[in-house]
Amino acid sequence: MDLKQSHSMRLNDGHVMPMLGFGTYAPDHTPKSKAGEATKVALDVGFRHIDAAFLYQNEEDIGKAIREKIADGTVKREDIFYTTRLWTTFFRPELVRSAVEKSLKKLQLDYVDLFTIHNPLAVKPGEELLPKDASGNIIFDTVDLRDTWEALEKCKDAGLTKSIGVSNFNHKLLELILNKPGLKYKPTCNQVECHPYLNQSKLLEFCKSKDIVLVAYSALASHRDPNWMDPDSPYLLEEPTLKSIAKKCNRSPGQVALCYQLQQGVVVLAKSFSEKRIKENFQVFDFELTPEDMKAIDGLNRNFRYAKLQL
Repeated sequence: MDLKQSHSMRLNDGHVMPMLGFGTYAPDHTPKSKAGEATKVALDVGFRHIDAAFLYQNEEDIGKAIREKIADGTVKREDIFYTTRLWTTFFRPELVRSAVEKSLKKLQLDYVDLFTIHNPLAVKPGEELLPKDASGNIIFDTVDLRDTWEALEKCKDAGLTKSIGVSNFNHKLLELILNKPGLKYKPTCNQVECHPYLNQSKLLEFCKSKDIVLVAYSALASHRDPNWMDPDSPYLLEEPTLKSIAKKCNRSPGQVALCYQLQQGVVVLAKSFSEKRIKENFQVFDFELTPEDMKAIDGLNRNFRYAKLQL
């Protein structure tokens, strides 16, 4: 697709999502305030799509950053596309609305632009984010995802979120929702791990056939958080093919990896708390990869997942 002409995607509910998003996840050892500082830099640079989650426990700082940037005239609220996620302890239908309301209270915003199911595995409700039994095993809950989805539909109708979607769903789980009797709204998007080592080509094709946008997280595979990633995992940005194409284009391997997604019509999230990298990650709309470049990157796929737990 021509990135010079379009920097956003129209969702199946009519709302518009910027194709390049700013990710706000940070490992436990990173101060929560860093997310707020980085969000302000991202908004200054030009990012308008901010991707967050209840799980990340930093929405107060992100909300403060957004409000400051609205107050100083950098952005208007309607210019920002803000995503939060329904954490797995809130999957019971009667808890769903309280989850988005908790995020809105932390953010001090009236609505979010996108509310997604964080992953398809329900766990025991309560204050603990990952409740475990005496043996250290996660305590799961039994909830029909179609009932959870119906509760998300009600949040949309109530004006708490403009759009609703899912994360970490395979095509069978997507079909479960799509084939739900009485479905009111289709998922607008499916956010999954996606990068040159895991290009999700079949899932992308399926999502496009259903008018569902694929959103890529871990697109640069750069966070190296030992809680979720094997420390021996390969460094994506050291991949010789990416480095070679980057040199030819006078770009960084990270910019090439992001452009690869964008040219396939994938919305991509770029996460960095470094001002230099945030600026660099935004400079991806003024160059294009050739069909030969795209084919070479396609050839890197090895169905390799960095995320050990799909969170």
